[in-house]
Amino acid sequence: MLRVLQVANAGAIQVVAWNGEGRPRAVNGVSSTYELASKAIAAGRTLAQEIEFAGLGEEVDLDKAAKEGKLAIPVSHPDPAHFVVAGTGLTHLGSADGRDKMHKAAQSTDKPTDSMRMFLLGVEGGKPKAGEVGAQPEWFYKGNGTQLRATGEDLVSPSFALDGGEEPELAAIYLIGPDGTPFRLGFCLANEFSDHVTEKGNYLWLAHSKLRQASLGAELLVGELPAHVEGTSKIVRDGKVIFEKPFLSGEANMSHTIANLEHHNFKYDLFRQPGDLHVHFFGTATLSFSEGIKTEPGDVFEIVAAPFTLPLVNRLAVEAETPVSVKAL
Repeated sequence: MLRVLQVANAGAIQVVAWNGEGRPRAVNGVSSTYELASKAIAAGRTLAQEIEFAGLGEEVDLDKAAKEGKLAIPVSHPDPAHFVVAGTGLTHLGSADGRDKMHKAAQSTDKPTDSMRMFLLGVEGGKPKAGEVGAQPEWFYKGNGTQLRATGEDLVSPSFALDGGEEPELAAIYLIGPDGTPFRLGFCLANEFSDHVTEKGNYLWLAHSKLRQASLGAELLVGELPAHVEGTSKIVRDGKVIFEKPFLSGEANMSHTIANLEHHNFKYDLFRQPGDLHVHFFGTATLSFSEGIKTEPGDVFEIVAAPFTLPLVNRLAVEAETPVSVKAL
């Protein structure tokens, strides 16, 4: 499968094409994946066709780039404020269990929580027939492109956060064309990174729990996502593994189709502004928080999943406290 990557090189970006085997090579004539995708849209070509049209140049050593911290996120925007970061939760079979336990602990009734009700709506109506619109998923806004981190970079938790927990999942990246059409560029590994303690306190604090950094794997997998994706989420502390568990994704393991999630995100014209990038996180069913793990600064998150060949690795850090004051003009 075709992969597109961005590698930092002497203050510039090399766009790299790779089929997962053989030698990765630089794409000629472009300085970013954003430029490559924009040219493909303008010419009416797919990304693969645009890469073939541009041609390939020198070989790129991805192992060396990884060791030197030069693997960037696979797509970036010249103005990060025009890179919308959002996602959907309760989309995977089994994903309601941990959330339901959290929210039941905050209420004294055995009635189904709103999380469980939302999950069941997806199970019943998240995979509509072709041409039909399915159930709305849970949706959240996470920030803009300034919040995105590459593999090898720290994930920095706000000083006021009560938790900095990993969320291993898949995400898709989109570019809005000149006529407002969303074009899916491909899929990547992701760590959505949330404050689960705050969310547990009250599910209406979900929005607060999401407003923080997230990381994207280096590979943009071009084309359709396999129906079954299986990976592993791991946390390493002081050189020892303190958590390791498989996670599943792909439509065979989801309560919604990707097309249904895309419809409900892009049905708002606010999210179809020409030239904007979007990354959409598709959710997970595996959390170390649900297993009683309390993360600490210095912990290292490692996420791997076939058909992606490169891991997504980030260290947890906590930002210094920054006083915030509002001044009247």
